[in-house]
Amino acid sequence: MEKTGPLKGIRVVDLTAMVMGPYSTQIMADMGADVIKIEPPNGDQTRYVSTGRDPGLCGVFINVNRGKRSVVLDLTTEHGKTALTELIKTADVFIHSMRAKAVAKLGFCYDRVKAIKSDIVYTNCYGYGRAGPYADRPAYDDTIQAECALNAAQFELTGEANFVGTIMADKVAGLTVLYATVMALFHRCQTGEGQEVEVGMFETMAAFMLAEHADKAIFDPPLGGAYYHRAVAKNRRPYKTKDGHIAALVYNDKHWALFTQAVKPNWATPELAKLADRAKRINEVYGLLAETFLERSTAQWLDLLTELGIPASPLRSADDLFEDEHLKSIGFFENIETPSGKIRFPGVPTNFSQTPGKVHGPAPALGENTDEILAELNLNF
Repeated sequence: MEKTGPLKGIRVVDLTAMVMGPYSTQIMADMGADVIKIEPPNGDQTRYVSTGRDPGLCGVFINVNRGKRSVVLDLTTEHGKTALTELIKTADVFIHSMRAKAVAKLGFCYDRVKAIKSDIVYTNCYGYGRAGPYADRPAYDDTIQAECALNAAQFELTGEANFVGTIMADKVAGLTVLYATVMALFHRCQTGEGQEVEVGMFETMAAFMLAEHADKAIFDPPLGGAYYHRAVAKNRRPYKTKDGHIAALVYNDKHWALFTQAVKPNWATPELAKLADRAKRINEVYGLLAETFLERSTAQWLDLLTELGIPASPLRSADDLFEDEHLKSIGFFENIETPSGKIRFPGVPTNFSQTPGKVHGPAPALGENTDEILAELNLNF
């Protein structure tokens, strides 16, 4: 399949596994980059975390590794090291998710890779940055959710120390890896200079959580604790209706006035007319709204709130997204034929007028492209 997209012509040597790194390189592949996934003989373990039509090609793996080429290299052998060295000579980006000591032991730390390709963009995907005392700790999405205060925020909101229902730390860190790598490529475009990039999952999620939760604690001295009270108000949740639930945000002054004028609840006093006053009593406000939303059905509320221009949505499942009329109308899902049948991929969420990306084929079987790429490098082991 011919490559299209703003990263067409960029070659990425990808030594990442699981989700954080592969999610970032999946987007690079969607945007036209030639992503060559280097796997050990037993493969990326994400191949086996769920089931699929073919062994080693479960749904999670094929979604975050679509459009890539797979090469099996045993980097503990001289043949493996030689092949990777030759591949680096052709690359623009080298990205890995090994611990610093492990990648150095193999002989592919930044200084060694830079000696092979002087203008390489070299991206490290770590659990924790190398400069701090946590550097050598193992890290997974669940542990980082706990460490970055995400679970504490859930506890404040729900009364239970819950994980969120998605691997948020992996994916937010993956997006950070993407933008950091592309920024380094932009710098290289301007100057000809490569560089080393480091992204820590913990640091990424600390920044992500503190964007709003730093709030009063951002001042020196602090004006209060590090939490954004609206986000963790115990009554902040989808509202129950007569027959289900609805998510609605009757928040700014315009929407508040429209809602109270249309519904006329008996609690809509002048003391709650301004956002600054409601913000101080936000948990109480959510509770009052919750009582009112019980009075009508979900469909009735959706009709009214849509008419008033107030943000509202029914609760949908992930299965519902595959049938969503908006996603269908914009062609969000891309059907790709594979040897074992059709795959319906969630597509590219961005649109470029001149260089649009797309799903550039399915995920590769383990080592599917080894012979092809070794031949490109004129290697015959």
